[in-house]
Amino acid sequence: MNGLRLIRRHAAAFGRFAGLGSAVTLAASAALVLLSQWIPWMAANALTTVASTLAATELHARVSFGHGRPGLAGHLKSAATIVAGWLVTSAAVGALAALRPGAGLVLQQTVYLSATALVGTGRYLVLRLAVFAESAPQRRSGGEVRARAAYGAAA
Repeated sequence: MNGLRLIRRHAAAFGRFAGLGSAVTLAASAALVLLSQWIPWMAANALTTVASTLAATELHARVSFGHGRPGLAGHLKSAATIVAGWLVTSAAVGALAALRPGAGLVLQQTVYLSATALVGTGRYLVLRLAVFAESAPQRRSGGEVRARAAYGAAA
């Protein structure tokens, strides 16, 4: 595959990843507002986080990466990227609070959104390259070629 086609394919996958992730986040935000009317906010947040993680993993596997159903291993690995992302964004905001205690809302949001963009890009790369890696043709003894997902071999 030539370089330009490869760039276009990955740019399209990244666009689908960002679009789906944003849509799931907005839906989770709306669900959180609704649920928090009936149950405590922390419980509503936990429920929407789990549900949106499951939904996003399914969508990213099937639509963003064309991988098919992710299975339990895919869901757990995807959840691990979300936990890592939460740690990074929390550390960024915490560092800002320690370094600039009186930072205004604009600076706080700039740091948070920058960290979130970094996390999103990293999460895309981890999911694309490790969790939902593309199939690689492998030669078998009879000369036949079989497509096998790298993630399936590791799981």
